[in-house]
Amino acid sequence: MKISGISVWQITLPLHEPYRLSGGRLVFESLDSTFLRIDTDARLPGWGEACPWGNTYLPAHGPGIRAGLGILAPALLGRDPLGLDTINRIMDLTLPGHPYVKSAIDIACWDILGQVSGLPLWQLLGGEQADAVAVNSSISTGTPDAMLALIATARAKGYKVHSAKVGGSSVTRDIERIDILSASMLPDEKVTFDVNRAWTPGVAVQVLNAVQARDWIEQPCETLDQCAHVASRVSQPIMLDECLQSVQDHLTAWKLGSCEGIKVKPNRVGGLTRAKQIRDLGVSIGWQMHIEDVGGSALADTAAIHLASSTPEANRLASWLSHDHLAYDPVAGKGVRNVGGFVVPPSAPGLGVVPDQNLIGEPTAVYGHAR
Repeated sequence: MKISGISVWQITLPLHEPYRLSGGRLVFESLDSTFLRIDTDARLPGWGEACPWGNTYLPAHGPGIRAGLGILAPALLGRDPLGLDTINRIMDLTLPGHPYVKSAIDIACWDILGQVSGLPLWQLLGGEQADAVAVNSSISTGTPDAMLALIATARAKGYKVHSAKVGGSSVTRDIERIDILSASMLPDEKVTFDVNRAWTPGVAVQVLNAVQARDWIEQPCETLDQCAHVASRVSQPIMLDECLQSVQDHLTAWKLGSCEGIKVKPNRVGGLTRAKQIRDLGVSIGWQMHIEDVGGSALADTAAIHLASSTPEANRLASWLSHDHLAYDPVAGKGVRNVGGFVVPPSAPGLGVVPDQNLIGEPTAVYGHAR
């Protein structure tokens, strides 16, 4: 089997309402997503999606994906999409770094591999059955009352795990947010306080040693070294996210003893191949993991949930659904959807999501021969 063509779509995904994180210093109103289809000489297509969360959250941006694909796609034409390790080596040789550019290609190749083998991705990724995965809400930064109102809305949808965005310029306000929200959780609920790297180490230590809450604290500071410094001086379990870009970053985090858990996001690390390597490392050293993607439609969410579902329950925390925040659904109800606070990945061969091209329109770029 050979790759005969790669087609690319730019999709604008408006959010239901403006989304604030990192103490409100980062605000988002829409996402710039890239859909990708790999065509083969066997007339078997595979789909993938890559969608940064704006251009201020990570060193990634939507136009950068499509520019990078213009470099990568010609190097992949005529190659076997089933040779996932070789595909990734070619991409790394052709365009060193830029993992977020490569993720949609990698996911589309996994989709083809699943269809050829007749297996869903959750089984190819190591799962015995399609385990239901708990989903967590994502609560935008605001006053305690405003955040509690958002939690109540999420609770009505079945969410029992919440990710609350904190990390402002006021130590007093952050202490208030954390303690009020933590105390408001029902007996069967959990909350993670996501700082999105807004604190300096001194502020992090001050806030976390002042609060009563002992819930997860996510990405308190900008760098891995700063987060490791904080982790050694507070009693809350630390979750790392944005500072982990490569397998080597994860090894360094483990060596530094900087966390008890991580977020694994295929788009950030380069696709399912790299995400599985990181997931397997996490299982071997005992981390707990939220496995979800950076952003995007239910297409991106479904790929991440396949990996989450195949992860041992002891290491698997809840997953976030980006598409729950969107005002537009370009995959028309397909893929994973929240049902009572849980999602189950499709059991059709491959990814199990095929976009309706009547909804996504004509591609913005085509390399090789599209079907």
